[in-house]
Amino acid sequence: MAKAKVTKDEDVSVEQKLIALYTLQQIDSQVDKIKIIRGELPLEVEDLEDEIAGLETRIKNFHTEVEDNNNLIVEQKGVIKTSESLISKYKEQQMNVRNNREYDSLTKELEFQSLEIELAEKKIKEVVYKIELVNTEVESAEEKLKDKKLDLEAKNQELSDIVKETVREEERLLGKSVENEKFIEDRLLSAYKRIRENAHNGLAVVQIERDACGGCFNKIPPQYQLDIRVHKKIIVCDYCGRILVDNDVAEIVMANMK
Repeated sequence: MAKAKVTKDEDVSVEQKLIALYTLQQIDSQVDKIKIIRGELPLEVEDLEDEIAGLETRIKNFHTEVEDNNNLIVEQKGVIKTSESLISKYKEQQMNVRNNREYDSLTKELEFQSLEIELAEKKIKEVVYKIELVNTEVESAEEKLKDKKLDLEAKNQELSDIVKETVREEERLLGKSVENEKFIEDRLLSAYKRIRENAHNGLAVVQIERDACGGCFNKIPPQYQLDIRVHKKIIVCDYCGRILVDNDVAEIVMANMK
């Protein structure tokens, strides 16, 4: 079938209107695909940025934890130093006691301070072990952060390249879309845009496939299929409201778009 010329004159045939509508649908669907491709990458970039921010916060918290633990070590060393000073003092006092009661009292103080030193040393060992574990976590997180930053750099470059490429293609297609709209009467164009807005996949004009609507996949009655094939009137799906075209119209449009 020869390529049909469409105009916005009143005598334009139904077949020409269907060709114009299906052509517009193919152009707009290509624009939709570009937007989807470009829309997924920024989400991937955003996810990576969020992950990097999370890792940086985690590493910062680890460093704070290490700092707090080091302060605990300093504190416990202070306890040990104080206890050692007291032990030295109490031992010296033991040399000058006047009775057994004073001696026993000082002995108990010496034992208590020795226990304080043991407890402080135990706490220091526990804190040192915790610091070692945290430092291992820091190394792992920093390695992961490094990898994620490299991934982000690559994704940003990919996004930049795709945006440059797709913006040019989108502008070209949008120009073709606007140009093609001139061949469709206002009433049909408004209906087409309304159906596209309501359709989750943006399809307002669909081809019949296996005797069913290419949009909602419900069966099309034989009489409707005959009416669609003769191109005498615009037929819409009773179930989803999409405009229906047959193979002939689809083949003309696809051939013209090559």
